[in-house]
Amino acid sequence: MAPLSPLSIDVRSYGRDSTTDSHGFAQIVLPLEGALAMEIGTRGGAIRRGDMAFVDTGMRHDQVNGQVSEQANRSFILDLDRQALAPRLRDELARGPYCALSPAANKLVDFMALMATQHGASHETTQAMVDRWAPLLFDTLAGETPRARLRLAALLTAVEAEPGGQWTAASMARHAGVGVSRLHELFRHELNTTPRAWLSDLRLQRVREALCAGHLPIAELAYRFGYSDQSALTRAMRKATGLAPAAYRRQMQDGAPHGALETGSKPA
Repeated sequence: MAPLSPLSIDVRSYGRDSTTDSHGFAQIVLPLEGALAMEIGTRGGAIRRGDMAFVDTGMRHDQVNGQVSEQANRSFILDLDRQALAPRLRDELARGPYCALSPAANKLVDFMALMATQHGASHETTQAMVDRWAPLLFDTLAGETPRARLRLAALLTAVEAEPGGQWTAASMARHAGVGVSRLHELFRHELNTTPRAWLSDLRLQRVREALCAGHLPIAELAYRFGYSDQSALTRAMRKATGLAPAAYRRQMQDGAPHGALETGSKPA
């Protein structure tokens, strides 16, 4: 069965038993931990962190980890429409089908591995990161320089990985490899917002996710997500939700539907 979207990503582990399969979409396998032995068509190979395997549409393949190691293994599995790949990259991968990743591609995999281990991020947040990360990975695998739009995607990915960092319009522009005015143009064209407004929304979104998921002190959340102090976070939360952070946490953890906040509630 084909994936519901052009790209999906999952973290999977495989045991000793062979798992012969074929499907109507392509796959990229990126090991994160341990080793994985595979047979793709008639070609066998072993891959580890820093390697990748490409399974073309309709190609029979096995994962037979017991032939390599008794250790635990984990891999990113990307299911995708093969047309999402540039023709040159698609042809090169199909000839492989095993290869070592470049240092740049390794860094992208490291980032997504970090995101996969973080808790509290919503499905929508995770999927948005995947949607931006995948084109960067494809361009990097093809050895191409990221296009202007992908430079913005790389920036967004970096900021989402560390939203509490000391980000300014100038530092964001340097990371994207463009000038500040060009950065504002990209944000207006791609996201219909400004860098500062996007960063503020991202930080507040992460705070709200953390408030719903746990009990970290409000002051620690303010520090973690880039607010100057707890008072600054409280002002931002009241403006966005009508509630102070502690009141928002109580209401959300007590089961109030998202978007049904009582803006007239007395702040905590």
